[in-house]
Amino acid sequence: MIAAVVLAAGLSQRMGRPKLVLPWGTTTVIGRVVSVLLEAGASPVVVVTGGAHVLVEQALEGLPAWTAFNPRHMEDQMILSLQIGLAKLPETVEAALVALGDQPQIETAVVQAVMTEYRASRAAIVVPSYQMRRGHPWLLDRQLWPTLLALAPPATLRDFLQAQAGLIRYLPVESASILKDLDTPEDYASQAP
Repeated sequence: MIAAVVLAAGLSQRMGRPKLVLPWGTTTVIGRVVSVLLEAGASPVVVVTGGAHVLVEQALEGLPAWTAFNPRHMEDQMILSLQIGLAKLPETVEAALVALGDQPQIETAVVQAVMTEYRASRAAIVVPSYQMRRGHPWLLDRQLWPTLLALAPPATLRDFLQAQAGLIRYLPVESASILKDLDTPEDYASQAP
């Protein structure tokens, strides 16, 4: 069983408004991210909320996703959100995809490719790569969860990945979608469908 943890606790400061609930096609930014993860076969999907958590939870109504609130979201540490999300997952989960709540460009085929690579290789970490740049969603095998759960700020996810560099299996993909996210009004205006 491969689950997904969606990091969605940010404050949307550069966007100037809650970006996760902005319209994206027929849904919202967060609705699109969760729908793609579910379509790809990830289960369960846990969305870790923080800023605008009430609006995000409302946007997820009708989708079979769980939510978990990060009470320390003001610290702006993604690692805290990932720890909260992993802790909520049942023991039957073998691995978890780590996805960004502000990445509605996410593609089902890419998510499935990461999951397929994990199942074939059993690598501890599978990271999609586009033109030698790593992106999201990446996958973390349960064997490394205790290591990640033991970390405390100022440790970051980048620090964690650097420390585990020898265990990472990079999966080259042909889509720049793994590198895109929405930070500013200009990003949204140029990328929204």
